[in-house]
Amino acid sequence: MNLNESIINDIQSIINRARESAVRAVDHERVIMYWHIGKRIFEEEQHGQDRAQYGDRLIGYLAEQLLPQFGQGFSFRNLNNFRLFYRKFPIVSALRTQLSWSHYRFLLGVNNEQKLEFYLEETVKNNWTARQLDRQMGSQLYERLLLSTDRESVLSVARNDKQPKEPKDIIKDPLVLEFLGLKPEATYFERDLETALITHLQEFMLELGNGFSFVARQKRIHLDGDDFFVDLVFYNRLLQCFVIVELKTHKITHGDLGQLQMYVNYYDRIEKLAHESPTVGILLCLEKNDTVVKFTLPENSNIFASKYQLYLPTAEQLSKEINNEILKQKDKENE
Repeated sequence: MNLNESIINDIQSIINRARESAVRAVDHERVIMYWHIGKRIFEEEQHGQDRAQYGDRLIGYLAEQLLPQFGQGFSFRNLNNFRLFYRKFPIVSALRTQLSWSHYRFLLGVNNEQKLEFYLEETVKNNWTARQLDRQMGSQLYERLLLSTDRESVLSVARNDKQPKEPKDIIKDPLVLEFLGLKPEATYFERDLETALITHLQEFMLELGNGFSFVARQKRIHLDGDDFFVDLVFYNRLLQCFVIVELKTHKITHGDLGQLQMYVNYYDRIEKLAHESPTVGILLCLEKNDTVVKFTLPENSNIFASKYQLYLPTAEQLSKEINNEILKQKDKENE
């Protein structure tokens, strides 16, 4: 008798979904337990005259009592985190069922309310693992998005109050590619960069942002006897458009921009369907000259130059870039 493969697949899916639901339910109950422990510790420490010192003594005493019975999960450090957890998220009904304790532990270090709201919403919307959330926070995604758009727009997109309508809403500058493992001081070719991006495609698409799917690598374009090859082609379902990524390991030139413009024109005239939006081009480069970009491309162009860096940016570096961007915007307004 031939077994029906569809019923096997269906039952496997049912089992996997049930297991995933069970794991999420257990994780959420653990989160609720930690919240209640943190609430009880916080309430007790309010009775001490010197609350800070009394709170430390209280947590030290609790750790001594609980560690032998319940293990390292109730160390001084963890109990202190439970207290911080309650203080940062004082409404238990507002806790997200999609987030594990590992997610919340990373979020305890976020002191800006708007930044915290952004990471909460993005984690839920994109189903980030705790490791992916940690990486996005480490790469300072929130600050980098502020380089290209305003604070309210960033939060609106995260909350799904607003969908991206323009290419600039999905472009990050800089893109952080520390996951490639390439050393900044090393010599490598564009093919090396491309191969590393394909090898780490999931991480690269996470860095690109919401709505991206991979289409092709080294897409061949044949034009009247001449062949050209597009480095990477993606599709963004939010904007409903193709996104072409060209890689350059040097400071960009007007020739690089002209090459990308040709690829964008080809996709607009040959590949794009009537209901789709115009193609977007991203020139991913080690260094750029904004003035060259400005005078090479027409106004309101769908081509963007984004720098990439092979290391995580520091807060000081991003703060400097944000301030520079603010000054640029003011200069444009005064022109």
